[in-house]
Amino acid sequence: MVNKLYGIDFGTYAIKITRVHQGLCFHQKSVIASRGKDQIIAIGEEAYEMYGKQPEYINIDFPIRNGVVADYDKMLSLINCIAMDMSRAGDKMKGASFVVAVPTEVTDVEKKTFYDIIDSSIIRPKRIRIAEKPLADALGCGIDIEGSNGSLMVNIGADTTEISVISQGGIVLSRLCSCGGAKFDEAIIAAVRRMHNLMIGARTAEQIKIGLVNYTYGADAVMKAYGRDYMSGLPREREITTELVNKAVAEPLEYILEAVRSVLERIPPEISADVYRGGITISGASSALGGLADYVSQSTGLRVNIAPNGATSVVDGLSLIMEDERYTHLAKPLRRTYYEND
Repeated sequence: MVNKLYGIDFGTYAIKITRVHQGLCFHQKSVIASRGKDQIIAIGEEAYEMYGKQPEYINIDFPIRNGVVADYDKMLSLINCIAMDMSRAGDKMKGASFVVAVPTEVTDVEKKTFYDIIDSSIIRPKRIRIAEKPLADALGCGIDIEGSNGSLMVNIGADTTEISVISQGGIVLSRLCSCGGAKFDEAIIAAVRRMHNLMIGARTAEQIKIGLVNYTYGADAVMKAYGRDYMSGLPREREITTELVNKAVAEPLEYILEAVRSVLERIPPEISADVYRGGITISGASSALGGLADYVSQSTGLRVNIAPNGATSVVDGLSLIMEDERYTHLAKPLRRTYYEND
């Protein structure tokens, strides 16, 4: 593979880009702020800071939803802006080759959309390859995917959770569950409303989730939250406890665990033995929740491994696919029906 080569994990709320032999070179929120249809005001973290505070004439868009491109034009604009920003910083992507991580459980048309976004951008890529996201994720977590032992991966993203069973370099089973970190935030918003009659926004809920959720035995913390009182309509401050948010997040978390159990029920007996010995590996941004390993282990009876680099495990795996000859075969062109000149 060539030196001017990049790996992209579009994610849902964050886009990550890595360059071969150089590592992570871009990691920001997958958000775009615009005035009207065409005037781009901000992207990434700057756009996310506006979320929930913007006036009516500014639109804040998340062009990736449920793991796939929901707004093609906005996503294309976002990629173009990223390419221009990186070029100004001295990292020119124009004419480069790309490896793009895509979820397994999406349609061929949805996979092709990721390809088309890069192909139609100002980057004018030389070549585009597709890598299965669960395989990149496992590699980024340090798992030997080429070995005969089966592994169970649970990647908890923003909108979705991808559950995959991997063995001998391939995906044995995969399921995309429509629940992720955003559902945790929604559950916290609802719990704070019920308990304190306080309306909080998604960004505040995310901060509460990061700061308070902790399933470690005896964990007890308090955090101040600011929002609007439902009764008076006035700004208010309330103290939110770990106990409250733990109970709130437990419901969507249980939905994910039900999906994990349904996958476990379908895997071959020999792989079941491997999973029992090796445990479950959890990655994704939400894998950093306090005490998550304890909670999942108690629920499933299995050992749980939390990826130390959960937020970037997929893009870390893409780096290995680009750099290590043992894994370059995992980057493949789209099917020839989707025309790649290669």
